[in-house]
Amino acid sequence: MGRPHRLLVAGLVPALLLLAAPLGAAAAACPVAGATRAVGEPGRQELEPTAAGPEDYRQRLRPTAWGWPRLDHWCVWVEPAATGGAGQRWDALWLGAVERALGQWQQELTITRVEDPAAAQVRILRRRPPLQRQATGRTRASHGRAELALVEADRGAGWILEPQVQVLISPGQRPEATEATALHELGHAFGLWGHSDDPADAMAAVPGARPVLELSGRDRATLRWLYGQPTRFGAPLPAAPASR
Repeated sequence: MGRPHRLLVAGLVPALLLLAAPLGAAAAACPVAGATRAVGEPGRQELEPTAAGPEDYRQRLRPTAWGWPRLDHWCVWVEPAATGGAGQRWDALWLGAVERALGQWQQELTITRVEDPAAAQVRILRRRPPLQRQATGRTRASHGRAELALVEADRGAGWILEPQVQVLISPGQRPEATEATALHELGHAFGLWGHSDDPADAMAAVPGARPVLELSGRDRATLRWLYGQPTRFGAPLPAAPASR
């Protein structure tokens, strides 16, 4: 499972939990963005060190220059599987693994699946991440990557500050490996921009010998701490002053 991620500013699922919302309900909860525009510059806000709780790794998280990139309600688009051809079976295995991972986060967060990527803040693609150049000059391959952009989005009720995340999950892995990769990268997408130091956690910087397919108690505790923090994301932006 790949662990690198970038911060930029400019088997099938039986559980009913994983079914997408009815089309009308999804459209109402997740309106399409009529326009978006990038805000800010790449970077993270420098904060005073945060003491870890007894069962979490909050001190390893860092907010953006605009604060914690989280939303109370996420709209998610997943690249559909092919409906025919030689790749149909493999696409279906990839999709099932991603949906099982998404189901873990749905136990903690309000998530609506949408059919239009323009309605989503998180877009999950069946794509191998490009090679990443390290400080040593070497390149490193990974099976997953989450890329964050901070934008102002107009969804019909004025401009709102939003995190928008593109998640790349490589095809061609074993289903368990795909599921573990998706579980980790979706943690970044939903605001956990940092890594745990415990390989038993889904958000571990270095994976253990066995793929982690469920959120640990520390993952859940850290997520709950994060979602208890104030944020500017998801709130309407002040109207621009009228020109004279």
